[in-house]
Amino acid sequence: MKRSSNGDIYPLAKSILDRFCLQILPKIQHKIKWLNLESLSIKRILLAGYYPNLRGFGLFIVEPETVAHLVLLYDERPFKYEFFIRIAKAFPFLKMLIIENRSPQILNEDNHNLPIVEYPHLIHLDLSSAHDDYIEQLLVNTKTCLSNYIHLVISYRSLQRVTHNFTKDTMRGNCAKVKYLYVCNKPDVPEQLHVYFPHVENL
Repeated sequence: MKRSSNGDIYPLAKSILDRFCLQILPKIQHKIKWLNLESLSIKRILLAGYYPNLRGFGLFIVEPETVAHLVLLYDERPFKYEFFIRIAKAFPFLKMLIIENRSPQILNEDNHNLPIVEYPHLIHLDLSSAHDDYIEQLLVNTKTCLSNYIHLVISYRSLQRVTHNFTKDTMRGNCAKVKYLYVCNKPDVPEQLHVYFPHVENL
């Protein structure tokens, strides 16, 4: 499903639903704990896999002509870099990404030769429950290219660690694209936070 800027929910295009059911779900079905589904694709998605860890799902009733691009990635096992590449390809119009994983990322020597993951339509990125490895991957501009005007939700302590106390240059490009910053557990806002996020309107 996807959600328009005015809040309407639309069904996924057939090509995206096909790719999700045939290529993505078989690889992640055992990891899924929650699904947000819309009425036109619920049967196909639920029959496309076996979900032993599924605890619940959200059901959205939609108009046929009316898709929220929300992906919630939750797991206790690490995500690989390639997984984020597959998500970006499977959901090219992804607008909202939430990472909930406290396990360190599995890295291998080939990670240095992998392409930059691009999320050109992403407007909301929630890393408040993410391990530092995923925060680094999604904010370092040699690994991920974010769109402009991002809303970022993140833990202050994690942000301070991955940016090396707001001095790490490889994160400045993506951090400069953040328009709204929601920092969990933040003390008083330090001056270097304003410098690191120059376009944030809500500090």
